[in-house]
Amino acid sequence: MKRISIKLGKEIVEVNLPDNIEILSTEQPKPLSSPAFFIQKALIDSISSPSLDQIIEQKLKKNPQAKVVVVISDNTRPVPYKGKAGILWPIIEKLLAKNISHNRILILVAAGTHRPLSEKELREMLDPRVFDYRIPIKNHNCRDKNNLAYLGKTSRGSSVYINRDYMEADIKILTGLVETHFMSGASGGRKSICPGLIGEESIYIFHGAPMLASPKANDLIINDNPCHQEALEVAKKAGADYILNVTLDQDFKLTGVFAGDLEEAHKQAVKQIIKYVTIPLDKEYDIVVTHAGFVGINQYQTAKAAIVAIPALKPNGKLIMIANNNDKDLIGSEKYKAVLHLLKIIGAKQFNHLILSPDWTFIPDQWQVQMWTRLFSKIPPENFIYYSPRLSFNDYKIIPGVDGNIYLPRSKRYKASFKNA
Repeated sequence: MKRISIKLGKEIVEVNLPDNIEILSTEQPKPLSSPAFFIQKALIDSISSPSLDQIIEQKLKKNPQAKVVVVISDNTRPVPYKGKAGILWPIIEKLLAKNISHNRILILVAAGTHRPLSEKELREMLDPRVFDYRIPIKNHNCRDKNNLAYLGKTSRGSSVYINRDYMEADIKILTGLVETHFMSGASGGRKSICPGLIGEESIYIFHGAPMLASPKANDLIINDNPCHQEALEVAKKAGADYILNVTLDQDFKLTGVFAGDLEEAHKQAVKQIIKYVTIPLDKEYDIVVTHAGFVGINQYQTAKAAIVAIPALKPNGKLIMIANNNDKDLIGSEKYKAVLHLLKIIGAKQFNHLILSPDWTFIPDQWQVQMWTRLFSKIPPENFIYYSPRLSFNDYKIIPGVDGNIYLPRSKRYKASFKNA
């Protein structure tokens, strides 16, 4: 037997597999030798942009009482916001050095349609100095219409509503992680604004069924990707003075720092990840075993890991996935669970026919269920074995696929820990 170590967020799980398996993995890029140095260097030698210091000075000349918003990702992205490789405090430090008081700085969580982060979660994520200096922090709420500003429509017809705190800031700074993304090609850049800071109504076209049905709405495709194009158009409407994005390796160590212009800095980061996130395939497999890694905090997020396994699967093959769902919402929102269960009942073909019908009423989170249909269009649900120890017997009744607990001795089922598996 081969013993494989798999990182699932903060947990490392040992898996025993047959000797004759093939192990497919991405290349391990070289991490930056001195993350703090390269972060500071990027803030000075910016891409297609003045340095962050210069931008701050220019804005303060126009308005000495300028307000600043620093946009951060939520906990679905392993962005390094604290520690030696932390990217948040170097920004805050530069703002404070320009005599911008703490109460004129806002850290805004680009939650998109996700739930808000608790104070405990924020303290786990962020540099403790943020709290020592009492920097205000807010979660974006896509349903709070009183805190949304209307910016008109996109060329595709989306009504653009953006977080009002963001729009009222004089200096707008975006932060984030650039990694492969199964709808928009890559995360980071424009996605901090769209979908990070948009109103729920603005999602209808951006994450609507016709747009996601495009074969270009896929991993590592930027050119002609309608999701990328829509997000970029929205982000340009809202404006961003500066971005600081990073790339990471499998151990969450910095491999690149990209600061400067919204579009150009992001392009350079995408070029970086393309070098090492792909796995060449010369055949398809009857059985694929994969995992949800860090991203799989709930079943909603594990779709990203399942979808990237599709090219390795033979039609009607079997996919076995393990995940460490540990979020407050182990599956996802109530609407997501309702639409996901609909997929389980009627199947992928009928589900896609339904959501593409002109009579269908858009439901938030349907987009993630639509992504699951990509998997179930290649393999039947009974060939998808899913195991996450914290999910209950009733949870598995909601989600498509086979409950992995049935392969465990009865005494070890539904024990909320990998130690029992």
